[in-house]
Amino acid sequence: MNTLNITIKTDNLLIRSITMDYKEQIYREFTGEIATYLYPKPPEDMEETARFIESSMKENQAGSNFQAVVLRKGTEEFLGCAAIHNIHTTTPELGIWLKKASHGKAYGREAVTALKEWADKNLDYEHLIYPVALENYPSRKIPEHLGGKVVKEYEEKNMSGTVLHILEYWIYPPVV
Repeated sequence: MNTLNITIKTDNLLIRSITMDYKEQIYREFTGEIATYLYPKPPEDMEETARFIESSMKENQAGSNFQAVVLRKGTEEFLGCAAIHNIHTTTPELGIWLKKASHGKAYGREAVTALKEWADKNLDYEHLIYPVALENYPSRKIPEHLGGKVVKEYEEKNMSGTVLHILEYWIYPPVV
């Protein structure tokens, strides 16, 4: 499934396949503070951001991921990035980060809920994986809101070298 040109609309958001149009915003907003509890590290330069976007677009085209930007509906203000990784498997993984100014407004919950609803309609999966650092309480509320249950706990060293205690939530498709 090619995910290169998808837009998901919610009440407040547009979740749109990533393009180079967002290179500067991603570079500026994906800071060390934002990446504290995440696996990736902030880009060191604009070229690293461009390589990330180029790789993401190839993965979208190949149908292995749906890497997207999160925009405010109406203004199309850049809020962050969200993804469903490994969409060709029975256990795709959800991920999201939002810029600091967008924290505390429930945009993360709205975006991940929309990604789950898209997965329910478009993917054949056993469960979605949502890994989150134990200390990241706001992000833990997202899978819990979607009925996710902690199934695994493990330590993982992120790309910045920090060891994170990860809670792996599993979120199941609706029962039909």
